[in-house]
Amino acid sequence: MKRPLTHKIRVVVVDDSIVSRAWISNALTTDPSFEIVAVATNARLAWEIVQGQSPQLLILNVDSPQLDGLALLEKVMKRFPTRTLAVGGTSGNASGVAQKALSLGAVDVISPADFLPGQKLPEDTLGLLGRIHSAARGRLQMSFSGKQHVRLPNVILAIAASTGGPDALQLVLSKLPANIPPTLVVQHMPAFFTRGFAKRLNAECAFEVREAREGDALQDGVALIAPGDFHMTVEKSFDRYRVSLNQAPLLHGVRPAADPLFESVARHFGSRAIGVVLTGMGRDGANGLLQMRKAGSFNIAQDQESSVVFGMPREAIAGGAVQIVSPLGKIASVIMAEVARRTVAKVG
Repeated sequence: MKRPLTHKIRVVVVDDSIVSRAWISNALTTDPSFEIVAVATNARLAWEIVQGQSPQLLILNVDSPQLDGLALLEKVMKRFPTRTLAVGGTSGNASGVAQKALSLGAVDVISPADFLPGQKLPEDTLGLLGRIHSAARGRLQMSFSGKQHVRLPNVILAIAASTGGPDALQLVLSKLPANIPPTLVVQHMPAFFTRGFAKRLNAECAFEVREAREGDALQDGVALIAPGDFHMTVEKSFDRYRVSLNQAPLLHGVRPAADPLFESVARHFGSRAIGVVLTGMGRDGANGLLQMRKAGSFNIAQDQESSVVFGMPREAIAGGAVQIVSPLGKIASVIMAEVARRTVAKVG
């Protein structure tokens, strides 16, 4: 039996001290459960990285006056709440800095004095890694600044396709504007093929298209493609919605499957969702799309004439899961008309 793969913990290190930055980075590289996605030496770059990379753990120097890590921590916790391990404790107000970092939402605070003096000792590396692992599993704390509320997008778009899907998706997505709502796509495709497919779509579209990563935040103007061999769902994380990937058993003989995505969209977004099922073999997506409709979504199916294989759309239509059946060439305009209608309705 195939064992599920464990996703690496995606880490961003922010520190303007070359010594502690190198020591933390070197420790992380000895542990295969971590992936350093970026290293930053100033707050401006760090802020851009956090927005673009959606790390699962931020290791942040809060002690340096040049870096102003406390201000960055406050900004991150308000806008993109992220588990943060604060590094501080060498200043004259070490206790105050640590307490402030914790009050802003840091999971833990470590002092460079705890690990730098013995940096040649393996046990020091293990001790540091233990603290980092604990922080990565720690509970996100509420910021002292007040209650945080989950921000729901006005609209979310979820699309599924199988046989004939790559060309169909390219046609639909390339007709959508740059300001699309958060978009999630399941295309039945083997592992290692989805990344190249996402790059191909990215070159053709007015918005960013990329393969989804564990913990990616849903964003306007970004379409995320489920990676091959992983089911993709949406989960609530503090005041953001993020992608969750798993290797639960194959569903309808495939992984990724559309039903897990559609079911999670139904749970979290209800009437704010638009579902689309394109050409494909089998019945994947029919059950999840029906759950979406029952929750108030607007669903579209590709018509038989323009489908390479009419299996998935036919099953969704037969089950009463869709409101409109459309030729492939008109689906993009149907999507945008519904996005506009629902956006106006929310504003009004």
